[in-house]
Amino acid sequence: METENSVKDMVVNVTQSEVQLALLENGRLIELNKESSQGHTFTVGDIFLGRVKKILPALNAAFVDIGDEKEAFIHYLDLGLYFNAFDRFVRESNPNTNLEKLFARIPTGPALPKEGRIEDVLKQGQMILAQITKEPISTKGSRLTAEISLAGRNIVLLPFAQKVSISQKIGSEEERRRLESLVKSILPKNYGAIIRTAAEGKTAAILAGELRSLIDKWKSAWTKLAKHKGVDLLLTEFSKTTVTLRDLLNDSFSNVYVNDEKAYEEIRDYIAVISPGQEKIAKLYDGKESIFDHFEVTRQIKSSFGKVVPLKQGAYLVIETTEALNVIDVNSGIRAKTTDQEENTFEVNKLAADEIARQLRLRDMGGIVIVDFIDMETQEHRNELYKYMEELLKKDRAKHNVLPLTKFGLMQITRQRIRPVTQIETAETCPLCHGKGKITSSAVIDEKIEETLSYLVTEKNARTLSLKVSPILGAYLSRGFSSYVRKWKKKYRCRLSLTESTDLGVLQYEFYDEKGEKLD
Repeated sequence: METENSVKDMVVNVTQSEVQLALLENGRLIELNKESSQGHTFTVGDIFLGRVKKILPALNAAFVDIGDEKEAFIHYLDLGLYFNAFDRFVRESNPNTNLEKLFARIPTGPALPKEGRIEDVLKQGQMILAQITKEPISTKGSRLTAEISLAGRNIVLLPFAQKVSISQKIGSEEERRRLESLVKSILPKNYGAIIRTAAEGKTAAILAGELRSLIDKWKSAWTKLAKHKGVDLLLTEFSKTTVTLRDLLNDSFSNVYVNDEKAYEEIRDYIAVISPGQEKIAKLYDGKESIFDHFEVTRQIKSSFGKVVPLKQGAYLVIETTEALNVIDVNSGIRAKTTDQEENTFEVNKLAADEIARQLRLRDMGGIVIVDFIDMETQEHRNELYKYMEELLKKDRAKHNVLPLTKFGLMQITRQRIRPVTQIETAETCPLCHGKGKITSSAVIDEKIEETLSYLVTEKNARTLSLKVSPILGAYLSRGFSSYVRKWKKKYRCRLSLTESTDLGVLQYEFYDEKGEKLD
């Protein structure tokens, strides 16, 4: 379970095709995100100018074209109270208009009736401003809202809103009044806001600065809106790196390690804006081994994303994900039995609950989750397990609900689903046998490597080489004073360094030149 003294580290692995974000708590992987660096993906928070494609009166909803191959979906209740103001802003904006004056003079009312019909508001072909609230999942397109919001660290900006709301987690009435009065005094006309928990204790200068940056970000979409009347992406969220920092950064956040200088500068600058003085936690990693290998993220991914997830002392989980729901089965395995069978079962179930809470965040499992715990006889233990799971999930950012265990030992959890569940294939096709089941004998692997080395040195005239192998093969080749590596360097009069990687199969090996390029 998370504790007040837990230490959070973010490890950012930047590659050519994507950015991988790993969130560690006391060295334990609890969240994993990926952000593609090639082309635009449809992400929560993105704001589009979309075209209504089809009205669905029976569902009181509509399909909207936002440029994705799957049409997005918007329900009448997601149009928001002040849709008419947004609609007028879209219709009247053009390159010859002073957009700031136009925005300020548009009346926000009247509000849409809660029991209204979508066909009375939207027409086929109409252009609307819409924001993604749920990413495309399986055969379904994105879920949209027309109630636009721009989230900052301390404030959520609400264009065309008439309210200032305050997080319920801010308990002090005096602080609530201070924040409400302060934000109301600096909000321009036709803007509302939600004051987030992180704003507690913040100065007027910090809140005013963040508010200006959010308004500037919103205004940056206006130019595109005025020029283009076709389907277009108007505004995209920050990168997942900065979004994760925005939502999680606090005093217990210790380090942000990143292996790319440009990303390091971006992160450092962003932290300086949202939390001045904390930018020193950003650290550039320049080690020789992969950043994920160095912080043991790769190993944890391999052990955490399989169908079977091992726990301590022989217990394990079996996780199945389907279109409709996720099922988790708890098994005691070969765990040693104690004299008190009931107490032993309760301890295994608590152990499983701790890992299940982690798995929900790690895989970003959403929708319905059914957990089949090991049967316990006493109602007291069932109640304790239910309370323990509730406590474990308090730190989960996704909205969730936990129901007490049934008499059959089943627990139902519903968790907000805004993006597809993260699935990583941890079973690997053997790189040596290619799935045939037969590989080169381990007794002659050194001969195979030496043959390749001899070819590279004598035929390709390579003199500085790096040999990359699995940790097991690395230990075999470098053991003892007269190791294979030492013998080969002397025999072939070359510079040969040995590096180990958990990404390679047991008997797999790769040669690289002095520039780090792989040699065939």
